[in-house]
Amino acid sequence: MSEIINPILRGFNPDPSIIRVGDDYYIATSTFEWFPGVQIHHSRDLKNWQLIGHPLSRTSQLDMMGNPDSGGVWAPCLSYHDGTYYLIYTDVKSHMGPFKDTHNYLVTAKDIRGPWSEPVYLNSSGFDPSMYHEEDGTKWVLNMVWDHRKGKNHFGGIVIQQYSEEEQRLVGPIHNIFRGTPLGLTEGPHIYKANGYYHLMTAEGGTRYGHAITMARSATLLGTYEADPNGPLLTSADRPEAALQRAGHGSLVETQHGELYVVHLCGRPLRPSMCCTLGRETAIQKVEWSEDGWLRLTTGDHEPQVQVAGPSLPEHPFAPEPETEHFDEGEISRHFSTLREPLAEAWASLKERPGYLRLRGRESLYSHHRQSLVARRQQSFLVEAETVVEFAPDSYQQMAGLIYYYNTKNYYYLQISHDEQLGKCLGIMLSDRGVYDEPLEAPVSIEGWERCYMKAVIRYESLRFYYSRDGEEWLAIGGEMDATKLSDENAELVKDGIALDQGFTGAFIGICAQDLSGRQLHADFDYFTYRELDE
Repeated sequence: MSEIINPILRGFNPDPSIIRVGDDYYIATSTFEWFPGVQIHHSRDLKNWQLIGHPLSRTSQLDMMGNPDSGGVWAPCLSYHDGTYYLIYTDVKSHMGPFKDTHNYLVTAKDIRGPWSEPVYLNSSGFDPSMYHEEDGTKWVLNMVWDHRKGKNHFGGIVIQQYSEEEQRLVGPIHNIFRGTPLGLTEGPHIYKANGYYHLMTAEGGTRYGHAITMARSATLLGTYEADPNGPLLTSADRPEAALQRAGHGSLVETQHGELYVVHLCGRPLRPSMCCTLGRETAIQKVEWSEDGWLRLTTGDHEPQVQVAGPSLPEHPFAPEPETEHFDEGEISRHFSTLREPLAEAWASLKERPGYLRLRGRESLYSHHRQSLVARRQQSFLVEAETVVEFAPDSYQQMAGLIYYYNTKNYYYLQISHDEQLGKCLGIMLSDRGVYDEPLEAPVSIEGWERCYMKAVIRYESLRFYYSRDGEEWLAIGGEMDATKLSDENAELVKDGIALDQGFTGAFIGICAQDLSGRQLHADFDYFTYRELDE
């Protein structure tokens, strides 16, 4: 088997949870406010991965209307036992300030591709829940517990409680089994049983540049867990030169041949800004048990590597994904996401004009409710995206076009609208930490154009927009813009040591429409192309 090159899941794919079922490997990753919820990726060799679906595809499973930026689905945990897949996830309703409203649920399926069940409510005491299946058939749910009290450690430890499948609820006493190490910010728990011990894997140090995976163990499931005296299993905190930064939040899997691997989140910062426009991605490292029974990287160090020795498995590549979505099928590509609610015929129709995606303009880009926006993850630092839109606005309150989006406070938007003097026109909107601007001195008239082709070219920290009447001759519009504005690092706002705003996602690029008059004027998009570029 050749080497694996990290990251294995590029672009916004954080908090990986991995399992093996027979010869198949599956990773679940967080989706936050993007719908459908939870990405499931499949592999046969741990090197090549394919997105196969989303378990949370109905509002009855995940109702995120009104959820804040970077709320929604945090840190899902995927497990499998006795013919059933189990997926536990958090729906975060608020996460700034002293309180966090974090509701934890469980769904199940007999097939990884679904259908998945209606959710069972578990608790709201914290986030990052996981399920441990004991050898005797009992099931246990872990999560970090949040302590809002002044002067207390907000990350109050890892708690565990038994889950009753018969009653479909948590039962019995709640045990706090691990208070964490001096790294602090203890979260993301998973338990594995090996070599006579229960091994507790946690994420610590926060999901920024101090992130880490730490290990603790106990002779009993509910007993006191002792931390690894060697410190973190994995971290980049002391290696600023490392290619993979922000390394932490891991999950363990064993191959058919007994080889061990940990998948973990990481970030690849642009330098010197240290902004991760692709968000938190998923990487993999080979691990082994040490002579004294602790899990360690096979390199003997704790720094994550870009090149990792692959397992003793035949390679299993997948066919490349098509670059262009033509909107001529009954459903759109699984790589597209929407904000907080599922794609619905009422506002995003593939039927009203076959061969086009018709978006009806709804609320503004600042809304946490009804946005007509369809986008996909940016998964490379070198990207070109293109679309063409037919749109006939009669008011400046009506807009449609191509958007480069992080969250409601951070985006760049090349949009068609209407001006009283110019008629149909093109403009650029941007929002940087919620500060709105229009960088063009004046809109560009495209009065009389039936169609307008739009293109965005992203090269590392640079974003450029272009437009065309025929899709052949392209004109630049606006200057070179700073793509690093669309990153967790820029979204975070700290004053006097207190976080006033946070972000945990990554850059998306897509299409959208707004009609602030409430008339829901539609825009028709003929195609959307996402192409990764060479240097």
